[in-house]
This record gives sequence, structure tokens and C-alpha cells, in this order.
Amino acid sequence: MRILFLGDLVGRTGRMAAIEALPGLRKRYQADFVIVNGENAAGGFGITEQILEELLDAGADVVTTGNHVWDQREALVFIERYDQLLRPLNFPPGTPGKGSGLFKAKGGQEVLVINAMGRVFMNDIDCPFRAVDAELEACGLARGADAIFLDFHAEATSEKEAMGHFIDGRASCMVGTHTHVPTADHQILDGGTAYISDAGMCGDYNSVLGMEKAEPISRFISRIPSNRFGPAKGDSTICGVALETDDATGLARRFAPVRLGGRLAQAEPDFWLSD
Repeated sequence: MRILFLGDLVGRTGRMAAIEALPGLRKRYQADFVIVNGENAAGGFGITEQILEELLDAGADVVTTGNHVWDQREALVFIERYDQLLRPLNFPPGTPGKGSGLFKAKGGQEVLVINAMGRVFMNDIDCPFRAVDAELEACGLARGADAIFLDFHAEATSEKEAMGHFIDGRASCMVGTHTHVPTADHQILDGGTAYISDAGMCGDYNSVLGMEKAEPISRFISRIPSNRFGPAKGDSTICGVALETDDATGLARRFAPVRLGGRLAQAEPDFWLSD
């Protein structure tokens, strides 16, 4: 099975680049399933129902989020109407929405998508390791799902690496999100789980994490907020990963970064383009 994941969409520039590219990318890569992290899609902060609909119409099967999921207050209501929109699994009991779901891929395969959030340098929430472990125990590879994909929205690389090794051999892939910078450590771990510390963002990299540069620089220098953060509006780089799973085991067979357009060095899954 072929799974395409796109990292955090930041503002209009990032989301429109992803929306415009998704139909063509699905066709070019013959992707069976597409996951997009949309937590920064609305002006850099949260997601609206209209944006969610646009992403689904463009070809996303599931939209994950993170710490900004409630920045658009309407999300507290409309998330209950969309199984395809996930919020972090380890939010407190009673939080609207859900943190995981079993979804059908193009070929009929069952894909378990889990969205969890880290605790290091983040909010004081429930333990992501215990929450993810419970999901994997309830619906494991080859006995409940044909593939399992974890979007771990976390700040600390150490916490992401620990999670990757914690689920190694029990999931198809763990992709880190949140820090908006693509890392060069994409690999398949010893047990067969694909891993990358951060898939990067879909947004303007002539920026500070997708935001216009002046205000973040000013705050670092003066420690005084002088304006609101606003998404940068230059050319976007689409960043994500391409995963191919083994149909028999659900574990990773091939794994590669995706970087298209914008300022960064380009990267595509050559193994799909040459097949």
C-alpha cells in the first residue's frame, strides 16, 4: 500500500499549495491513502470547517492536528461531524472529537491513523506513550489493521525518537510534526517501522517557521510582543513523506521524504516514479 503524508499546512500559502497539488500527487504517486496535518491551515492557527472540506475534496483521506486544534473555536463543534478530522489522542477524557480512526484506503485496506501529542516543552496532557500503546493493543497490525500510521505532534526530538522505538514493529510508520523543519533522519527501524523526526511544513520557508520574520525576530530581541504573528506569503515548499507498506505484514518496505517547490532542495520517492 502507498501512503502519502503532508506536514503542517501553514496559512493560506501552505494550504493552497497542498490543495492545488494533491490531486496531481495522488495520481503521480498512485497513492492509496493520503494524510495531511492541517492544524496551522487557518491563518497559521487552527482549522475551519471550510478548509477541512477543501482538503477532503482535494484528496486528503484524513486530516490530523496538534496543539493549535482549538484555535478556531468552531472546531470544537464541527469536529464531531467529521470522522476524518483527528485531534490528539491523549487530550483529557471528554474532549470533543477523537484521536484515532480506522479508515478505508483506495484498495479497500484498513488503515488505522493515530494522532498523538508530546509533553516535553508542550502542554501538560495525558501520557502519549500509554495512549498510543492502548490503541495498538486494541487494533494491531494484521489482526485489526492493514497499516498503522502515527502522527506524533511533539517538540522534542528525544521524545519523538523514544516513541518511534517504543512502537517499532507494531506500526507501519511514525512521522513527527510540529517543528515545521524537515529532518534528514528518515529510516526504517529494526522492527520494520518507518520513522522521521519531522516531516516539515507546507509553507513559505523564507520565514520563521512559516511566519513573517519581523515579529518573531523582534520578540527574540526585545522580549516584547509588538504585533500578531502572521503567515509568510511567499512561494511554498510542500513537505511530507512517502510510505510503502508490505501487504503481508503492514510494516514499512520503502520510505522517503517529499519536498516540492519553494526554496528547499527537491526530493521525491524515486522508487514510485521508477516502478
